Amino acid sequence: MMKNQVHFQKYLIIDDSKYFRRIINVILTKHQENIQIFEAENGKIGVQLALKHLPDLVICDIMMPELDGYGVLKALREHPTTQGIPFIFLSSRSEKADQRHGMELGADDYLTKPFTKEELLGAIAARLKKYELFYRQSQKELDELRDNLTHSLPHELHTPLTGILGLSRVILDVYNLEDPRVVDMIQMIHNSAQGLYRLTQNFLLYADLEMLSNDPEQLKAMNTFQEFTFTEEIIARVATRKSEEYHREADLNLTINQDKMIKISAPKIEKILEEVIDNAFKFSQPGTVIQIQTHVDDVFWKIDVMDYGKGMSPSEIQRIGAYVQFQRKLYEQQGSGLGLIIAKRLAELYGGQLTISSIPNQQTMVRISLPWK
Repeated sequence: MMKNQVHFQKYLIIDDSKYFRRIINVILTKHQENIQIFEAENGKIGVQLALKHLPDLVICDIMMPELDGYGVLKALREHPTTQGIPFIFLSSRSEKADQRHGMELGADDYLTKPFTKEELLGAIAARLKKYELFYRQSQKELDELRDNLTHSLPHELHTPLTGILGLSRVILDVYNLEDPRVVDMIQMIHNSAQGLYRLTQNFLLYADLEMLSNDPEQLKAMNTFQEFTFTEEIIARVATRKSEEYHREADLNLTINQDKMIKISAPKIEKILEEVIDNAFKFSQPGTVIQIQTHVDDVFWKIDVMDYGKGMSPSEIQRIGAYVQFQRKLYEQQGSGLGLIIAKRLAELYGGQLTISSIPNQQTMVRISLPWK
């Protein structure tokens, strides 16, 4: 449901001057109640905070150590979860060339230091008005898209699938079938139905994720009421289950260095792990090792899943990064594409990322990075 009024609730101030960070903080807190303000003393930290907290507005200096304001803006515009965040540049330089360069990179406004309280609040009000107009204009289209996608794959499809899965399992478990060929055929029917059911579930999940990523209000609500989850038990459970499904228990090499509480719900991290680990087993040969290892830095919890199988070409990795639609080539990969797209999208929606490095016909490593509390 569309709200009557939209407000910025989370602000990120990036400036190497503690003095200017303090001034902006005081102006914002006196002007608006119940807001969150995050501060960064350089661009590198600013990008990390933006990915972790997904602010509603970024106010950023240009000349800074580590990473300047132009680099911050470029990094945020390249990431799906931050590319639409309103961005205001601050600078002690007033040359038109500097302003034009910032606008060409995608900045929304440009303030010259020193600025007045009225100038800062005016710039913020202008960004809020533009954001509100965009939100109201796109909300109707999003609602229509949601309805169309809901009906594009009728839920009646699940009814016959459920029947096939249930009855085939009953036959396998209850009836004493003497002909092993009949047992094998029924098992094939059951496995095929499971695969089709998982595909339909992934299709619907992918559609939901795409709608969510384009709905600012839902994204904000998701990050406001976000769950935190410990990882060790979930990793062990998913990895063990997948190794058993592929009858490759001896191939699993699992190392959990440090259990952390990460910024994502348990079902979502389980879904990410399930798709990535399943892919590793599916596209490597029995007898080759599947290595799963976790590690952390100051901001992110990371898990690496390494297999020594068919690998991926640079073009295949690029297609996953570009979120290709459900094209024929995607299905010809026998399920390798859609699951990784979902895992990547989920990680990014929760402030993290999924990266892939691979050597064709040798090995593939998928790294999942998510913010930890």
